[in-house]
This record gives sequence, structure tokens and C-alpha cells, in this order.
Amino acid sequence: MGERPFAPAAPELVLEADGDSRVMSPSRSYHVGRDPSSDIVLSDARVSWHHAVLRPSAGHWMLEDTGSTNGTYANGERVRQSGVGPGTVIRFGSPADGPRAVLSGLPPPRQYARPPAVSHPSATNTFRRPTSVRPLPPERTVRIGRAAGNDLVVADLSVSRHHAELRATGVDGGHEIVDLGSHNGTYLNGQRVLRALVRPGDIIGIGHSAFSLAGKELQEFVDTGEVSLAVQDLTVRVDRGRRTLLDDVSFPVGEKCLLAVVGPSGAGKSTLLNALTGLRPADRGTVLYDGRDLYRDYAELRQRIGLVPQDDILHTQLTVRRALGYAARLRFPEDTAKAERQARVDEVIHELGLDQRVRQHVHSLSGGQRKRVSVALELLTKPSLLFLDEPTSGLDPGMDRSVMHMLRGLADDGRTVIVVTHSVLSLDVCDRLLVMAPGGRIAYYGPPEESLPYFGFREWPEAFEAFENDTGRDWAGQFRASAQYRQYIVAATEQPQRPREPAQSSVAPPKAQSWGSQLWTLIRRYAAALAADRTFLAVMVVLPFVMGAMAHALAGSRLGRQEAMNTLLILCVGAVLTGAANAVRELVKERTIYQRERAVGLSRSAYLMSKVVVLGLITVVQAVVLTVVGLFGVDLNAPGGEGVFLPAGVEIALAVALLGFTAMMLGLFVSALVRKEEVTMPLLVLLAIVQVVFCGALLKLSGVPGLDQLSWLVPARWGLAAMAATVDLQRIVPQSVASDPLYDHAAGIWVLDMGMLVVLSALLGYAVTKLLRRHEPNVMRE
Repeated sequence: MGERPFAPAAPELVLEADGDSRVMSPSRSYHVGRDPSSDIVLSDARVSWHHAVLRPSAGHWMLEDTGSTNGTYANGERVRQSGVGPGTVIRFGSPADGPRAVLSGLPPPRQYARPPAVSHPSATNTFRRPTSVRPLPPERTVRIGRAAGNDLVVADLSVSRHHAELRATGVDGGHEIVDLGSHNGTYLNGQRVLRALVRPGDIIGIGHSAFSLAGKELQEFVDTGEVSLAVQDLTVRVDRGRRTLLDDVSFPVGEKCLLAVVGPSGAGKSTLLNALTGLRPADRGTVLYDGRDLYRDYAELRQRIGLVPQDDILHTQLTVRRALGYAARLRFPEDTAKAERQARVDEVIHELGLDQRVRQHVHSLSGGQRKRVSVALELLTKPSLLFLDEPTSGLDPGMDRSVMHMLRGLADDGRTVIVVTHSVLSLDVCDRLLVMAPGGRIAYYGPPEESLPYFGFREWPEAFEAFENDTGRDWAGQFRASAQYRQYIVAATEQPQRPREPAQSSVAPPKAQSWGSQLWTLIRRYAAALAADRTFLAVMVVLPFVMGAMAHALAGSRLGRQEAMNTLLILCVGAVLTGAANAVRELVKERTIYQRERAVGLSRSAYLMSKVVVLGLITVVQAVVLTVVGLFGVDLNAPGGEGVFLPAGVEIALAVALLGFTAMMLGLFVSALVRKEEVTMPLLVLLAIVQVVFCGALLKLSGVPGLDQLSWLVPARWGLAAMAATVDLQRIVPQSVASDPLYDHAAGIWVLDMGMLVVLSALLGYAVTKLLRRHEPNVMRE
């Protein structure tokens, strides 16, 4: 959150909220909301993404509601802006039982409670032993970053060249951490900050490194990737709590562990995966990333999680090298040199055995090779945790075995790998097997070789049949009473982890680049993908010529009484078809790609704008071609040979282009609305029919109650009207269908017709951004 110049006279206060205490410094403001990057994160659904802000002002503290949906309450009264101080009780979202925060005066320093997840670094697995200890120079600033000229160099591609500064405050030997505009953020106790006071025991997170003040020393802890995961009491309910998808799921995952999750359909495997990755946090329970609460510190820790969905997460029209190259551009900071990015791309290509495939298009690879490329994309940023959803789906037994052995190697190299699968062919390469029973409960957890003897079956099909047929059996209760439960869950959870030797490692997945940099990269990638799609290119080139030829055939040499309406109708339909056809598949076919990239920091607006820019440019060019072909050599029969403002041909081309652009936005709306790509073509036909019926060429709409108002939402209505106003259609075709006030050859009418197309485009763009929210991780929905 941004730092503002505040009066220094406001007192320090202690804020207690959601089981956490923090000292509020008068040097900055504190933002409250569901956004993981907020200073005070509240996960209650009644709390808005950006709910409220506490800011010092003129010697005291002010509480300001920032447009929340359910309100902010101070001492029981709803407030928009109110002074607060010691003793104030604040509720967010509900005055009765909303999340509660209490303000109090500052106690002695040793009584101040730090967030439990990071209060004692040595007590967590992540911070077992410092990688390095450096003396902290008094009264001096320590600059941290990737460049060699920093006081503290962090060799990590996700760290900016000049990332942050640890500054001495000059008060009681205190320090503050200041972010220097880094791309991937500086974190204090798991929360992203721009400037904040640092106290002994606090954890500063920068990339894969964490730093802690200990007396006059600065301790560095490096996340080497060999992390453990502790899953505690995860429960997920839907339908207002009436249906349980996960029921009290707990298990440990050790370092360098390859865990397979299997079970019948409906057992909650995908729900578990979403809960473990933070895409859909559990309603109850905790996920500990090497001792740190994943949900609490999600803003920082999500950078260290790789997720390979079942569908491809890259553009299959591109070659392997280009696909990985664009992914690297999006995930690494802007100040990363091209040579650095390319070196990392080459490294993962070699690691996954793709050296002979770099110039091959992704769509031409075998299923197993395509899965390797998807894994390579996630490995670019060296995640410590790697999750895969059905990576062997649709593969033959040989490829199945090859992919599982690849995952075995990735775990052995120093990662924790969790794979959800229906295949039981290669479970023997896994360290642990988690079997989920219907109802989202654990039926078994332990070594794969002990699983079938535990169930009393010889083959897995028998076990899955038993899950389906023996519905009255308490699989979870039976497992909790077993020796395997006591050995592999209870004992493993209670047993302390072995110490880890200091190691040098680097790179955590970066967040987003700047908006402009993301947009430029997305535009280049999308244009390259379209250029490689020969079928799409052929349709784009041929369609405007075909529609234009039809319009030219109808127009003849002059737009007379018989030709004018039909010619304008064909131009109108051609613009709608080209624009909508360009866009109607583009969002739904990339949904999996968007979901994954959004989870690691992709800007929603930059993504949508890249589509608008590329498709809009294509559509405008097509519209110009359509108009030129359709009206070449045709006397437009406009009054005095001129349009309202410009030459008639130019005005018609502008109307066709703007109508095509609006139809393209309508196509994006449909693409964001539907769930399957297969339904887009029938909807495209339906859209074309609606445009023809309600454009005004076939039915009289003006003055007809209901139809007239409904036609306002149809882009073709305004496109046809703008063209009709240009040529003064009422003069050429003196009949009832042409007697429409929107066809008047007048400046105000033409501007209205064109302006309504702009308004419809803007409304459709806004609707698309809202629809894109539905396909994002819950914690990303703003």
C-alpha cells in the first residue's frame, strides 16, 4: 500500500484483530480487507476486498471506510470516517458479529505479541538455521537486490536489481524496511509492504530469501525448495454448508516427497488440490508451508507454488522455445536481462529433456511431451511446491510411466511434488499415497506398497468398486483406528523435522510486471499465436472479401431504391460476423491459461486489453476491406455526394469498422460467458440472426413498444442507422421501414448512432471484466 506524508504526532497503537497483534506506526496507513496484500487481512466473506483504512491525521488516528459493501462500525455505529483511539472496538461487515479489531495503547516492547507463524523463526521448518549471518552496520542503510552493487546481493531472478532498503531509523537502534518499487514485492511477516518498521523477530521476505534482525546481526534464511507441508483439519462445505466436499482432512508431506492422491470420482481430489494451492481456501483448517500458515501468508507464499492443471497452460500454436520465452517475460521482473531469461529457459528445457523439441510447435508434440512443456513452464520460477492435476490423463501406459518417473526426478532434485491422478499404474514410484473416499475423507495414507494389503484387495479396480458399492462402510473411521494412521500421520506429525544444512538456492516465482510491460508482452504473444494459426488466418482474410463481394453484387452501380437497404444490410451483417467470429472463442479456449497466469499475478485488465488491441486492429482492417470491396465504384447517392461530416464512403467505412469492433466486444462477452468452446459456434449463428432481425432493415422498430427499446441493445441497430444517416436512406427509400428518426441525415443523429456503438463497446468490456472474475482464484477476486 502506498506511503503518505502523515503528521508524526499520532501515537503508536496496538491493533488486535483475528488473533493477531501489531503495532501501528504513525509513519504510514494500514489497509484492511480480504486482499492478501492488505496490511490487515480478514478472510470473512462479509469483508470487502478493500474494506477500510486506518490512517494517522493531525495527531490522532482516523478510520475510513473505502466503499465497502457491508460497512465499517466503530463502537457499534456505522462510520464512513471517524476518529479512533485506545479502547475503540471496530467491526467489519456486521456490527454484531463481524470480524473484530480492538485498539489499545502500546505496551512494553517485550509484551508485544508477534504473528505466531513467524514470531520464532527457529521454531519453523523454513527457518531452521540461518544460511548466513551478517553484522548490521549502525546508522547505515543496507540495500538489498540482485545487482552486484547492492550491500546485500540476492542471486534470485525474481528479485529486482534494486529491490529494497533496510534503513536505520536513529531511534533506539530501530530499523525500517522500504520497498524500492520492486516487481515482486517486499513482505513483512507474510504481508506485502512498501514501508514498515521492523522489530526483532520479524521476518522480511524477498524472493526465496527471508531476513530477520537478531541484535546487531542480520540473519538470512534461504528457502532451498526442500519444504514440508502439514495439512490440518481441512474442511470444505458448499450449498450454505449443506454439502461437504472435504471432511476433516489431515496428513503430513515430507521433504523431497512425491505424493499421489487417488480416489473415485466425487471423493474431493480436485477440492483438496484447490485448498492446498490456495485457489479455493478451505472453510476450516490450516495448510502449513514448512511451518508457515499458507492462507495467512498467501500473498508471499503463493509465489513459491507451481500448479500444472490437467489442460495445457500454454499456447499450443507456438514453438516450445517461444512459449516458454513469453512465459518467462511475464513471470520475471522487467529489469531481467534477455540473456538471463533465456539462460533459465534453456536450463528447464535441458532439465526436462526437451532439447530436441525446442523448434517444434506445442500442438504437434505427443501427450507426454506436452505435459513436460507445461511442467517446464512452472519450473521457470523454481517453485518449492509443485502440484499437478491428472498429468497422465489420456496417455498410454508407457507415457504414463515416463511422466511419473519425471515427477520422481523432480522430487529427488529438491521439491515437494503432489500429483492428483486416476491412474494407478505407477504408484510404486511415489513416497506416499493418499486415498480419498467418497465424502472427502481419508481412506488411507502411507506407502503405496502397503495400500492394497491394508484394504484387503489384490487389484485396484476391486478397491474402487468397494468404494462405490459399500456405501455404508466408514472408511475414514476404519483408517483412524489403524496402525498406518498412528505411524504415518500421528507419529509423523508429532516427530520434529531433521535440521537442514545451510544451502545456497534462489528464485521464487515473481508476481506481475508493470501493467504496460504485461500488456506489451501479451500483445506480442497473442499476435504470434494468431499468426501461427493458419486456419484462423485464412478465415480472417477470406471472410471480408466474400461479404464485400456479396454487398457489391447487390449494390450494382448506384444505391437506388431497390439496392440501398440490401447493400447496407449486407455490410452490417458482414461487420457483425467478422467481428464476432474473431473473438467468440478467444477467451474460453484460453481459460486454463488465464486462470494459472492470474494466480501468479497477471493483470486482468492487461489480459483483456491485449485481446481488444489485437482483435480490434484485425477487425477494423477487415471492416475497411469489406467496405472497399463492397462499395468500390458504386455511386452512394448521398446528398450532394457527401456524408454528414466526411465523404460518404469514409463515413460508411467508419460505421462498419465501429460496428465490427462492437461485435468483436460482443464476441468476447459470449466467450467469457460460456463454459465450453463447443457452444460458441451455435451462439455465433444466434447472434447473427438477432442482429439481422433487430437491425431495422426487415422490421419497423421505431415507435413499436418493446421492440424499439430492445433494439437499443443490438449493435447492428446503431451501425445500420449510422450508415443510413450518411446516405439519407429515407430520401432514397421512401417507405415505412426506412422512416426512422435514427436515419436522419443530421449531425446530431449520426453522432448519436456512432456514440451508442462506443457506449455498447464500453459496457460489454466492463461485463467481460466481471465475467473473468468467475474464473479466478477466490483470493484474487477484487
